[in-house]
Formats: sequence, C-alpha cells, structure tokens
Amino acid sequence: MSNILRVITKRTAWKRTAFFVVSDLIIITVAVYSAFLLRFDNDIPTSQTNAIKTLLLASYIIVIPVFYLVKLYAFSWSFIGTKDLINLIKGLSFSYIIISLFLYFSNPFHLLTGFPRSTLIISYLLILFLAGGLRFAKRLLQQTFRTPPPKERTLIVGAGDAGEQLLRGLLNDETAPYNAIGFVDDNPMKHGVQIHGVKVFGPIDSLPKIIKRHQVDNIIIALASDHSRTVKRAVALAREAQIKKIKIVPTINEILHEKIAVSRLRDIKVEDLLGREQITLDPQSISSFIKRKVVLITGGAGSIGSELVMQISKFNPQKLLVVDQDETGIFNIQRKLRSSLPDIDSEFIIADICNQEKIHRLFSHHKPDVVFHAAAYKHVPLMEDHPEEAVYNNIFGTYNMAANALKHGVKAFVFISTDKAVNPTSIMGASKRVGEMVCQKFSEKNITKFISVRFGNVLGSRGSVIPIFTDQIKRGGPVEVTHPDMKRYFMLISEAVLLVMQAGSMGRGGEVFVLDMGEPVKIVDLAHELIRLNGFEPDKDIAVTFTGIRPGEKLFEELLTAEEGTVSTANHKIFQAKLSPVAIDDWEKQLTELIQFAKRNDMLAIKNKLKFLIPTYAHDNTK
Repeated sequence: MSNILRVITKRTAWKRTAFFVVSDLIIITVAVYSAFLLRFDNDIPTSQTNAIKTLLLASYIIVIPVFYLVKLYAFSWSFIGTKDLINLIKGLSFSYIIISLFLYFSNPFHLLTGFPRSTLIISYLLILFLAGGLRFAKRLLQQTFRTPPPKERTLIVGAGDAGEQLLRGLLNDETAPYNAIGFVDDNPMKHGVQIHGVKVFGPIDSLPKIIKRHQVDNIIIALASDHSRTVKRAVALAREAQIKKIKIVPTINEILHEKIAVSRLRDIKVEDLLGREQITLDPQSISSFIKRKVVLITGGAGSIGSELVMQISKFNPQKLLVVDQDETGIFNIQRKLRSSLPDIDSEFIIADICNQEKIHRLFSHHKPDVVFHAAAYKHVPLMEDHPEEAVYNNIFGTYNMAANALKHGVKAFVFISTDKAVNPTSIMGASKRVGEMVCQKFSEKNITKFISVRFGNVLGSRGSVIPIFTDQIKRGGPVEVTHPDMKRYFMLISEAVLLVMQAGSMGRGGEVFVLDMGEPVKIVDLAHELIRLNGFEPDKDIAVTFTGIRPGEKLFEELLTAEEGTVSTANHKIFQAKLSPVAIDDWEKQLTELIQFAKRNDMLAIKNKLKFLIPTYAHDNTK
C-alpha cells in the first residue's frame, strides 16, 4: 500500500503535464460558457447550443496542441517568468487565429452569420486570465507567504549620485541582503534630507554615534574616486565602532561607464585607503590612437600587459595581437578576453621577444600600427643574481622589438619603463634605462614615434608586495618588510594602464613620460593596513618583521632627477622628463658588446658596460 501511495504522490514530469492539460480543458470550458453568458446577459438562447459546442471542440483540438508546442507544459511552476507569459500570449493568439479562420470557412457559419463574434474576444481574454493565473499562482503564493530573509541594517557613506544609485538598487532588489537605514555625508545641506525615504543623519565624523544609536550591522561606502582620503577616514571610524563588514562601490576606473549595481559591491582593498586622486583622461584622444588600428602588446599575459589587453579592447581596435612566452598566462588572458568581449578580433601568440626571426615574421605578417612593449623581467633581487638575463630580455628584447617596429613602419611604439630607471642602483633599473635610450635613438629617425612611460609599483601585480603580504597573513605571519623606513610609489594597475594609453596618444616621439604616482607610501604602513583589512591587529595577532635591504634595492625610489626635471603636459597626471640626447656615437656597437658579455655571463663586464652607458648607475664592481 505504501508503495502505491509513493508512486501516486511522487512528482514527475508527465503528472505535471497531465495536471495542466486537464486544468486547461476545464479553463477552456469555463471560459467559453462564460463568454456566451456574458454576451447574452446570463440567458443563452437554445439556438447557440451548436455554436458553443463548435467553439469548445475547436478550442480543445487547437489550443491544447499549440500550448504543448510552445512549451507551456514544460515550465517550472516555482520559477515561471515573463518569457512563459509571452509564450502563453503567443500560443493562445495563434490558436484563436486558427479558430477564427476555421469558423469563417465552416458551414453553417459562413461569414460568421449568426455566430456571436464577441464571444471569441471574451473567451480569449478569459482563457488568458485563467490559464495565466493558474500558472503564476504558485509563485505568487510563495512570495506572499514566504518569510523574507533577515536583512542587515546598513548605513551608506555618501549621499551623492553614487549613494542615490546604490539606494535605488537596494530598494529594487528584493534579494539584496542590505536594509538601508540611512546615509552620512559631509555636505551640511544634505543633513536631515530624505532620499527615496531614507534619511541623511549627519556628517561622516558622527559615524560611531550613529552606528551605536541605530544598531548598524555594516556600512557601504559610495563616494567618488577622488574622495579616497574620506574613504580612509570612514573605514577608521567604522572600525572604531566595531563594524567588521564594510563594502564599497567600485571606482569609475573599475567599471568605466557602467552603472552602479548592488552585485558590483566589493570588499575594501588596501588601494582604497592610499589617498589617490581620480585620474582624468581624454578618451577621444585615446580612441583616435587605438580605434581601427592593429595593436600589438608584448608581455600580454603579465599584470600590466593583460590590463592593457582588456582596456585597449574597449576602444575598438581593428585587431589585437597579444604576445607572451607564458603559455598558461596566454591561455588565461585569451579566455578572459573572449568571454567578456567575444567580438574583438584578436590573436594570441606564444613567442620570445628575443627571437629575431619570429618577431620579424610577426611584424611582416600582421603589420601592426601601434606596439605596447610591456614584456620585461622586473624582480630586482633576481636580476642582480642573473644580470645576463636582464640584459638579454630587457635590452636586446626591446632592441629587437623596436628595430622591427622601425623597419615595418609602425606608427607608434610605447615602451613601459619604471621609476627604477632613474639613477639606477640595480641591474633591472639600468636595463630599463637602456631600453629608454634605445627608444630615444630610434626616434631620431623620424619614422616611428617611440615613447617611453615611467611609473612605480602597481598594486596587486604578480610578485608585488600585496599578494606576498596577503599570503603571509593567510599563513599566520609574520609579514616580512624589508626596512621600517622603506617607501614606494604605488598606482592601481587600471590607472597606470589608462595613463600609459593616454601618454602614447600624446607623444610625438622621443619623449619619456612620467606618471604622477602621488605620495610615496611606507611599506610597513601598507603591511599594517593589509593586516587590519584581514581582521587582525598588527604586532598582536600577526607579527611584522624586518629582513633588511636586499642587493640593488633603495629605501626611496625616484621618479625624476634634479638633472632631468620635467615639463607639464595637457594631462595633470602625466609629466615629460627633460632628457639629454643619447650622446654615444657608436651606441649600437656598445649594445652589441653588452649583449656579448651577457651571452658569456660576464657579470663584471656587464656592470662596467652599463656604467659606461649610464654614468649615474651605481653598482658594486667587485662581483
């Protein structure tokens, strides 16, 4: 008996289909009879009996099969939506067109003589209402009687455009786990004002008091990108009030022209607390530089290169050529680009920039208009141990790329340089300075515009301090900092790449542009902030230790030297270094000798040659 009951009560697809077929037959019957009752004021003449039977029979024969064909018996009752309603309207409309034609051409109803045509309209509307109501009934009942999940009492920091967009998103999204109970904002004109029924309580400095009074669970920061110092203050005040859950609206650079959405909220990152100004761009200039051009990017699988790929693709290049020797990295950036921007014409090439024949074939076949040269070895201590690799990859690789750009008539060649190229104390920095000199010399030929762009550390890049510190925190510490006084310039990868593109569009050839990196940041302060963002207290939960300065490192990086100086440009975040011409007549011979030293792995000869090429290069000539 129990087995019989189990079979009867078990939910199956055919039972669901049978239920709705029977229900629709009942609905059609009720609708047709009701249509005639309404048409004849509850007094149907006996002369209409055949008309009722004919319409019923036609509806049974036509409506049910059409409903089946448009999948009205293959939907999820719990998750029915707009598409199912549209299918219902389509199926019923098509059925009634066929029924009307059938009645029109059938005797004794030729030209619908004696047949009340209004009953077609009435029965159509009744079936639509009843069949639709039945299908939406379960979902409506679930929504009516379902207990909504508890929402966190949320305070929004910032009652400007971003805050208003965020609140609108929260009010329209029933699934969002946030219940906005108020705003805080430093604009006194907004205090006491209500935005969509939600009050602005007061200034940001009153956060601890408001959090306590209104029992706030978390805060969401919705401030413009140029208010990062205010973000830092708001985070500190929230922590003071024991708030652990802090979200932030993404910056304009992260989402470009897309709208703010609840789904885009993210956790606070250390870069949000660095007090950086929002960059300003001339998108028209960048577009002219990129649009409908064949663009080649070396090092396209790296941190800077992959961001260049994603940003450049948004400016509609004719074709994107992505070059790297990292097979896995190329696979990852290929998948990322094709999943987010599948219409971009792109080709992903595994190649070594030092391979002269392959690079020649690449330029000869694809004929790029613009080259962004980001491929390089960048780790200072490793390059001190392997100077021959820095020379071969960073210098010869750059020379090979630049020579091919010149030979094949490339319009612009943008070389990604570094702050470590200024008064270099490391092999890596010296190799990048020689790369700049290569671009300066090639630019003198006035065929291709060669442009170099210097900037400092980018936050979150592979091998940079943030992922290293994060990994050390996950393992319970200690977080290892080189020196308590060490400072570095930092910039977001997205900012750096957009400014590189802007600088490339501005260059006339031969320039070394310098990006304004803002104020230098103490590495130990960065470590402390990252520890707090992970929910710990520095030197209490996670220890911070100092390892000492490594070979080739500086306590302070320089973006400019006193000898160089700068001149301003149209963009206040981009400066042009005043460089002297490369005064080495036989510079190509000198480069050839340097590369020969690298092939022989003669470390002392490499350093002496670099010193000859770069008089400001400071190195240990004993090894």
